[in-house]
Amino acid sequence: MRAPHTPWIRLYQDWLHETRGLKFDSYDALWRWSVTDLPAFWQSVWDFFELHSPTPHTAVLVEEKMPGAKWFEGAQFNYVQQLFRHVEPAHDAGFAAVVSQNEQGVVREMSWPELRRQVASLALHLQAQGVQPGDRVAAYMPNIAETIVAFLAVVSIGGVWSLCAPDMGTNAVLDRFKQIEPKVLFAVDGVTYAGREFDRVDVVAQLRAALPTVQRVIVHRNLGASDEALRALQPFTDFSDVIQRDDDAVAHFEPLSLPFEHPLWIVYSSGTTGLPKPIVHGHGGTVIVALALQVLHNDIGCSYDANSWGERYHWYSSTGWVMWNCQVAGLLNGTTICIYDGNPGGTKDQPDWTTLWRFAGQHRVTFFGAGAAFFANCMKAHVDLAACGDLSAVRALGTTGSPLSIDVQAWGTQQFAAIGTPDIWWLNMSGGTDFAGAFIGGNRELPQMPGEMQCRLLGCSVEAWNEQGEPVIDEVGELVCTKPLPSMPLYFLNDEGNKRYLSSYFDTYAGVWRHGDWLKVTPSGGCIIYGRSDATINRHGLRMGTSELYSAVEALPEVLDSMVVDLEFLGRESYMPLFVVLRPHVELDDAMKTRINNAIKTALSPRFIPNEIFQVQEIPRTISGKKQELPIKKLLLGQPIEKVVNRDAMANPACLDWYIALAKQRLAQA
Repeated sequence: MRAPHTPWIRLYQDWLHETRGLKFDSYDALWRWSVTDLPAFWQSVWDFFELHSPTPHTAVLVEEKMPGAKWFEGAQFNYVQQLFRHVEPAHDAGFAAVVSQNEQGVVREMSWPELRRQVASLALHLQAQGVQPGDRVAAYMPNIAETIVAFLAVVSIGGVWSLCAPDMGTNAVLDRFKQIEPKVLFAVDGVTYAGREFDRVDVVAQLRAALPTVQRVIVHRNLGASDEALRALQPFTDFSDVIQRDDDAVAHFEPLSLPFEHPLWIVYSSGTTGLPKPIVHGHGGTVIVALALQVLHNDIGCSYDANSWGERYHWYSSTGWVMWNCQVAGLLNGTTICIYDGNPGGTKDQPDWTTLWRFAGQHRVTFFGAGAAFFANCMKAHVDLAACGDLSAVRALGTTGSPLSIDVQAWGTQQFAAIGTPDIWWLNMSGGTDFAGAFIGGNRELPQMPGEMQCRLLGCSVEAWNEQGEPVIDEVGELVCTKPLPSMPLYFLNDEGNKRYLSSYFDTYAGVWRHGDWLKVTPSGGCIIYGRSDATINRHGLRMGTSELYSAVEALPEVLDSMVVDLEFLGRESYMPLFVVLRPHVELDDAMKTRINNAIKTALSPRFIPNEIFQVQEIPRTISGKKQELPIKKLLLGQPIEKVVNRDAMANPACLDWYIALAKQRLAQA
């Protein structure tokens, strides 16, 4: 194993040399090998991390195609088996499994053996209740240890997990859970956020009533609700009761060995039309890609030898963002994960952007991750890290969700230099819910360039393509992946003929994954993301389809039509305007704006409240009636109108004049 200063990617390359006779004179050469010989690369990852199957795989990659690639055919696997491998060595080395804290300052530390016991206890309960491999289990839970236990218990017996955050509106949750027809529902009585308690009993009751397939409800009393307060949820099982078991069956519990591509979880990525897409990922592909990402690129790992040392890994996330999945994946490589449940910015009356920094100092966090917007808010709030406790253990800062600006990265670097860490490493990465991983990220051995991500990740055949479908260097193009990854979706649930899957990623280039981001690959191999190339809302890392917002806004009787665009771009602060057409004689006064904002807040989340609302005469539409979100987004980002829209293909081209005037006004103020 390594001394703490030796990057894992260096250990991997040394291992390749010793065991494969492969030696590369640059990262670029290593990367090109990894995307040229996919079977050899992914077999090396399997062997490097000593993954195990009770049956051998007959091929690493049966056929190199997208979609439909088959990986490690014949192998059997379970996400939780990989995690349980760390119970004894991590515990013997003195490492905790989960450290959690909430807004009230309540700290809990869960050992590896206790995590295993609770998972086994709950898994046996679920089996006794009839949960079979392939059954869907839904959860309406916050970022707490109980959610992690529930997830691991479900997938350990082959159940398929799906999670929504309790800050999501009822309609948004039902849009997701109705599609998957869950057999069991995990839920909380309420949550605390920004200093306020939010009762969720009525919402859970509504979810249960609208989900006829749910046979069991398991409730965690997060706010300590009484039996009387939970009367509307009867009958239900108390979460605290089903994790108490501690007998021989628990001690000898083993996760089921499942086919490598057995469904693990269903996550949701919303496009611009229709219901959220229920994306199904598999056990084996998710684990092997997570290990390559977390250890080789994020440089997070532990040693259990005589010189034992560990990691304390924190990535702030709600349970509605795929970074929750990434945080939990730290357990796959023996890391102590440190989770915080609450608002990182304090309360409305008392904003406090030191909250997570003080949390990191208190718990000796070594890797500190958050959305790019978090770091920007800290800079704007003039946070002084020297006043946030002892942050000397922090050696890496992770960021994703949107591009990190040069100014914000410089601020963070200066702050850490002032407290004695002049070589703080920024791990800027870009990936997606779609494949539960990253395409672009970091390498501890490469130089850092503010405003850039360091490299394309191993195994990720990522390029920037121009409009002719040609790869370009030092030019902005569409981010594409030309070869398959093990964690790409198995399928979308209820997607007849793979129609939604194909239209989501393969509608532009046949057999090539188009991700929906603008990318520039620099001559040195660095990467710059310029924001979304489609019309999906990416609000501080949380993606939401525009159709979901329209459903909420246009349900108001005063609103005839609406359109929203997200102008998050190249590290600038996210700016999301909403355009509304109101009924005759209705004015967009403060009361009307409040009604619109409340509708969005209730149906979706406060995160999707627009920066500004404009009253317009018409929403630009194509002849076929589609809202022209992407052309208006490009127009407001400064592109000439003649390059972004064909007036002849519009139903109402005259309305463009108003949007052109707004674009000129914005550019003049920039």
